[in-house]
Amino acid sequence: MKARAVNSRRSRAFLSGMLAALIASSSHAGSAALCFRGLNISGAEYGEFDGVEGVNFTYPSASTVSYFAGKGFDTVRLPFKWERLQPRLGEAFERTELERLKTSVAGLREKGFIVILDPHNFGYYSGNNIGSAEVSPRQFAQFWIRLAAEFANEEGIAFGLMNEPHDIAPAVWLDAANQAIAGIRAVGARNLVLVPGTHWSGVVTWPEDFGRGSNATVMLGIVDPLDNYVFEVHQYMDKDLSGTNETCVNADLAVDGIVKLSEWLRTHDKRAFLGEFGGSKDEECLAGLTRMMDQMAEDSDVWLGWTYWAGGDWWSPDEGNNIQPTEAGDRAQLSVLLPALEPAAADPGACVRIPPAG
Repeated sequence: MKARAVNSRRSRAFLSGMLAALIASSSHAGSAALCFRGLNISGAEYGEFDGVEGVNFTYPSASTVSYFAGKGFDTVRLPFKWERLQPRLGEAFERTELERLKTSVAGLREKGFIVILDPHNFGYYSGNNIGSAEVSPRQFAQFWIRLAAEFANEEGIAFGLMNEPHDIAPAVWLDAANQAIAGIRAVGARNLVLVPGTHWSGVVTWPEDFGRGSNATVMLGIVDPLDNYVFEVHQYMDKDLSGTNETCVNADLAVDGIVKLSEWLRTHDKRAFLGEFGGSKDEECLAGLTRMMDQMAEDSDVWLGWTYWAGGDWWSPDEGNNIQPTEAGDRAQLSVLLPALEPAAADPGACVRIPPAG
């Protein structure tokens, strides 16, 4: 226990030092201090697990990767499907799919992107949620043991435990997350881990108790021997906060949620990352996006940054949140996203640098 505590302090000091250096070395406050200013590039999470690449699902194309790199984004959250990578719980990964994933990660890294691995399953596997009789927390941990072993201590790679777990009691999800983190550390992986809450891990709903405890209370029980983790949260501005509507009537609520969560993070000496947010080309959405990014920049002592939802080769031009370019050119949202990418970070990737062993 003593050795674990020492390792935790060392890792915490390392991460804090990197972030402090990043902030201090920048001549500009705010957005330059954020480690992540990126986007989700979707496609590999599409389709059934036995789908055909290029027909049912797709990884980011070289042209898409080059386009967003050229715009100045520094991070890609890369969604993929758990069942396709691991067709049988507890068993080996499907080698072809693993190679697809690793090839995509390598291509993103070659363009300078930080890569966040994102099993985009909402806390489910083949229709059964984690914590059910069919999918135990231990099986979720076994998945992460295998995945962490493949990417252990690779620079520029962060581990996002799960996209938007829901309909899982917070205590059950806490157990699953802790088992996964323990497994990741057991194979020697010291990568940054991004930990969502349950209830879709919403910013606004973080303190709400839906009858089984709130994320704000339960998720304080996260245990990481290295203390190299942050909370991942998501937030949209539409009428039901889902990101499925093209009007942004709840921009005030979203920004206020960031302010309140920032206060909670400071109180508990924690940090957070906004893994998804987005909006349509409507003026109220564009204004709301700017306000959300500005608020995180103002609170950069507790926010590592953001990844916009989304780009991707197969996005419909009619999809509201889409920032994949069309024949008509750049999407309107870039008019507010691109200014938030300047100035460039003084020390890119500082928050995902691998802490020293021992």
